Amino acid sequence: MHTKSILTLAGIAAFSAVAPQVSHAADLTEAYLPMFQPLPSEVRAPDNELTEDKIALGRQLFFDKRFSKNHDISCNSCHNVAKYGTDNAPTSSGHKGQHGGRSAPTVYHAALHIAQFWDGRAPTVEEQAKGPVLNPIEMAMPDKETVLKVINSIPDYVASFKKAFPGDANPVNYDNFGKAIGAFERKLLTPSRWDDFLKGKKDALTEEERKGFNEFATVGCANCHNGVGVGGHLYQKLGLVKPWPNLKDNGRADITKNEQEKHFFKVPSLRNITETGPFLHDGSVEKLGDMVKLMAEHQLGKTITDDQCSLIVTFLKSLKGNLPQDYIKEPTLPASTDATPKPDPS
Repeated sequence: MHTKSILTLAGIAAFSAVAPQVSHAADLTEAYLPMFQPLPSEVRAPDNELTEDKIALGRQLFFDKRFSKNHDISCNSCHNVAKYGTDNAPTSSGHKGQHGGRSAPTVYHAALHIAQFWDGRAPTVEEQAKGPVLNPIEMAMPDKETVLKVINSIPDYVASFKKAFPGDANPVNYDNFGKAIGAFERKLLTPSRWDDFLKGKKDALTEEERKGFNEFATVGCANCHNGVGVGGHLYQKLGLVKPWPNLKDNGRADITKNEQEKHFFKVPSLRNITETGPFLHDGSVEKLGDMVKLMAEHQLGKTITDDQCSLIVTFLKSLKGNLPQDYIKEPTLPASTDATPKPDPS
């Protein structure tokens, strides 16, 4: 079995083993808090220094539709940073209106995750950023060379790549394209009242939200949804306890070719979950309350009441953070030239 998948099951067993044993509901909040951490100000990478020049370039590339074949789709089209990093569609509309089989996850806090995409096929946000551009269903650029041709046809972009990657003899390359976008994404973080609570501000959550957290933790949601992202750090089988109905997506097994990882997906972060529906890898669940009940049933083998579900949803609302409005403001893009490839609707 793949190491990270072993960690998935081992981690759940470990959390179950150390789950706090307390007798009074009032004690539960404090007992479970060590399973969580507040957001950092940025998510650093050992091989991608976060500089202002690199971030500014990445922001432009993220918003620029000229990196799609027909100049009609940007990274922001499917991962709208003004709408909590997604497009709120079951599956996104790509080149010529094509749709893939999976929902676009939010780009916020993605850099915290164990890997990228629902199946974890890209290890970092830098690698993930290079995928959709060349995907024929998504942005549909024919190859890396065409992407570089666009960049090299725009003098301001060439100058920006030189500033962002001053140590590179040839700064305009596809890896640096991904690194620039990744640098921008590594500061896409939305601190919330939950972070204030974790830092010791006891009145940051209402009494009802604290009760909701207690319910969230004791029902078992915190077995997988914990850590700084309240999820995002492990893989789990969808239908762990009770088979998920009509599940055709093999998840990680298609990447690892390991039958034991069939129907395994990355556990999503629950930060901003109230804003990023519809839910699940295929966007098939519209209402958050329905998703909570389905998770309890199929992942934990529990049937929760409407009151329990309502309390959990109340807690999840406290995970909605503040958008970094200045940071995500749409940038002015450098002008095309006669040499810039034209839109291609074919």
